[in-house]
Amino acid sequence: MKELNPLLHSQLRLAVMSILMNVEEADFVYLKEKTDATAGNLSVQLDKLSSAGYISVRKGFAGKKTRTVCQMTSDGRKAFEEYVEALKQYLNL
Repeated sequence: MKELNPLLHSQLRLAVMSILMNVEEADFVYLKEKTDATAGNLSVQLDKLSSAGYISVRKGFAGKKTRTVCQMTSDGRKAFEEYVEALKQYLNL
């Protein structure tokens, strides 16, 4: 059986990737609310996903507030789909 991708096997990173699979992009506040993560933990996990090339992160401003927007990359989509297929093998689906 194919090994599960350890980068995606983390609960929070998997949650972020699952959310980003279904939307064009999501900002930090939205991801924080949906995952119920702390800002610090979410930030660390987004950095790991970004470093792997699975998501792109854009930082900018909305008025005077900083705004961080995340979007899944094609490499991230491929890695997520492979992860799901490997999981299906473990579950005999």
